[in-house]
Amino acid sequence: MKVVVTGAAGQLGQDVLLELERNNHQAIGADRQTLDISDEAAVQAFIQAVNPDVILHCAAYTNVDAAEEDEDTAYKVNGLGAKYLAQAAKQAGAKMMYISTDYVFDGTASEPYEVYHPTKPLGTYGRTKLAGEVFVQEILKEFFIVRTAWVFGIHGNNFVKTMIRLGKERDEVGVVHDQVGSPTYTVDLAKFMVELMETEKYGIYHATNNGVCSWYEFAVEIFKQAEMVVSVHPLTTEQFPRPAARPKYSVLSKKKIEEQGLTPLPNWQNALSAYLKEFRG
Repeated sequence: MKVVVTGAAGQLGQDVLLELERNNHQAIGADRQTLDISDEAAVQAFIQAVNPDVILHCAAYTNVDAAEEDEDTAYKVNGLGAKYLAQAAKQAGAKMMYISTDYVFDGTASEPYEVYHPTKPLGTYGRTKLAGEVFVQEILKEFFIVRTAWVFGIHGNNFVKTMIRLGKERDEVGVVHDQVGSPTYTVDLAKFMVELMETEKYGIYHATNNGVCSWYEFAVEIFKQAEMVVSVHPLTTEQFPRPAARPKYSVLSKKKIEEQGLTPLPNWQNALSAYLKEFRG
């Protein structure tokens, strides 16, 4: 299949391109230099020229804290970008997959969020990503929406890289212990995305690596697997204030993946181990 990948220079986009090539698909990457997804005419022209079978929409305004200061840009990219791509997909008769986020929920749950649970974003990033979801569902009869969380990969900045850098600079770090979720390795997420796009099993999915941890527990496991001696101190969210509110509970139920007979993502500890092997090269 001929597949357009937006956000092709990003952390997830680069692994998606590699996975498509591994599966003998024709991958066309679109990054910010190639395509401004907030420009409706540019999106129409690009998709018309390429005429893809599938659009995997990984591009996003992901700086959660900066989004609080610049809602306009976040909305143009996350909301309108998804709208314009959905319109172009409809015209081209292409399948579309939109990558969304745990931030569409408010994090007050005590059990994993199902795909049908009511959304209630806490801040700008979640609101603008949810706007993108709504546009995709309004414009397309058949679509894939994949919500994910706590993403880490070899190509971008992420929590794992930050911890390893801090661990080299100091022998102790403080990490929030009262925010819980599931880390997601971009390689595993990319495999799931490509498997899903090859099907007609449309709808909303939650895709993260299996298992649950706090950021504190994640940090402890990173240092353990990286064989670094670093003391990790648990902090509360209040002790580590940020401009944007974070959901306290970000665990997404992967029940839909099993129900549809798709391949579940491995547990997060194994994913971290695979990532660290790749990271060390």
